[in-house]
Amino acid sequence: MNLIGIISTTHVMAKSELLKKAKPKKIQTEFGPATIYLTESTALILRHGNDPDHHILPHMINYRANLGALQKIGVTEIVGVNSSGSLKKDLPPGVIVIPDDFIAFTAPPTVFRDSATHITPDLNEEVRRKLIKAAQSCSIPVREKATYWQTPGPRLETKAEIKMMSTFADIVGMTMASEAIIARELGLRYASACSVDNFCHGILDEPLSMEKILAGTRKNAALIRKLLQYFIKEP
Repeated sequence: MNLIGIISTTHVMAKSELLKKAKPKKIQTEFGPATIYLTESTALILRHGNDPDHHILPHMINYRANLGALQKIGVTEIVGVNSSGSLKKDLPPGVIVIPDDFIAFTAPPTVFRDSATHITPDLNEEVRRKLIKAAQSCSIPVREKATYWQTPGPRLETKAEIKMMSTFADIVGMTMASEAIIARELGLRYASACSVDNFCHGILDEPLSMEKILAGTRKNAALIRKLLQYFIKEP
């Protein structure tokens, strides 16, 4: 069986058998080291680290090493689990989104160094359809098409920024586009399951805090773990 790559967080995976039964393995890549948690069928990376006292902020994540390590051990198919905020009042927290496109105007990371190599970024349709099929198999309703807008973080967005983004995108986050771009550059098939954990700043009248965002992430974690369980079983 080919290893399935998963990139997620401890907030989502802490109660997952995929983490509990996994053996950590440190992989050295040309972009730096990365730690992969291995089972017989999965290769899991915790993008923000596994140390509760040292949370790796989005702009400090070594995306190149993470994806490069997965490639090095033979992974070709990757699911990113990404927390997101909703830009639309009709897309409430608790929904799982399988985005089909993204926007990332700030300079994302790249594996290319010495020459200009132009790629067309995308989210792999085969992996996307497999995620949607897995959701249907376990009766999890998902939004099958949406545009993800990536901001650099670590700060949240202003109300004016959210108002502008909502014209062109459905959800916003700080990590998915970077992973998707690096995966595409390395020839890896990547798609994402985004949990909508909160309404963005200014969508509602009530203030937004990191505590509310993390509470939404933990609330959605069981749905994501169930989705991954069925995804792994899909042929």
